[in-house]
Amino acid sequence: MIISASRRTDIPAYYSEWFSNRAKAGYCLVRNPFNPAQVSRISLLPEDVDAIVFWTKNPAPILPRLDELERYRYYFQFTLNGYPKELEAHLPPLEQRIAVFKELSRRLGSRRVVWRYDPVIVSNRTGFAWHREMFSALCQNLAGHTVRVMTSAVEYYKKTERNLSALEGFVFDKAAVKSPAMEGFFAFMAETARRAGMEVFSCAQERDYSAVGVRPGSCVDGGLINELWGLSLPVKKDPGQRKFCLCAVSRDIGSNDTCISGCRYCYATKDHERAKERYRNHRPDSEMLVE
Repeated sequence: MIISASRRTDIPAYYSEWFSNRAKAGYCLVRNPFNPAQVSRISLLPEDVDAIVFWTKNPAPILPRLDELERYRYYFQFTLNGYPKELEAHLPPLEQRIAVFKELSRRLGSRRVVWRYDPVIVSNRTGFAWHREMFSALCQNLAGHTVRVMTSAVEYYKKTERNLSALEGFVFDKAAVKSPAMEGFFAFMAETARRAGMEVFSCAQERDYSAVGVRPGSCVDGGLINELWGLSLPVKKDPGQRKFCLCAVSRDIGSNDTCISGCRYCYATKDHERAKERYRNHRPDSEMLVE
């Protein structure tokens, strides 16, 4: 069993004490987001867990607890975009997050820290020229500290579009998602990353960008887990994920509307005020992330 921690929230940033407590207890409880009355008990015993995939934009709070995780196989999906503060309101400064990325890579190795430049949002303030400059700068900073990059064009779900449209001073280019310019940018990413010793993979994209050097990839990557730890896990697509998602089957232990980073484009947080309330009510000693 692979544990996803978590697509729904940033456990390393905001709930590392809870995760530490649940790991010591050997289990956690998770409420089904589509059927709240259904609660599952998920084992966190090392003998039951093939690997853990941590998703985060700021793993600094979990760094002091890494020694506690030595019983597990795990890697990180670490998002670094460098967007203006209006889009990522409550994250630490970019320079600080880059330093944390490097420290995490130093401790785990470059193959266990996957960089997410994701999602690609095109606007009057973050056009393709802006993305080229930002991605190039981040590649220079992260060279030698990672070998894999995940990316995708933003999905304009109703909640995402609503949260983005409320921003003053931004005009978002929805047509850019499927434009030739997006393909051109992915080609630029592939070549820029290659020169920095990295390979770019796409995340849940309808279009295949392999021709420009960006192969379809998976974030919960059974193949990568097998490579890293010499396992032979079945690499089976998770039927519960989006149509074009290639992630392996996993159990997610997070909860929607609990991340307080305030990223306007977030797919898992519909209401930032509700997320803050749930965060305030969170108890690190609870069996469940939020009651």
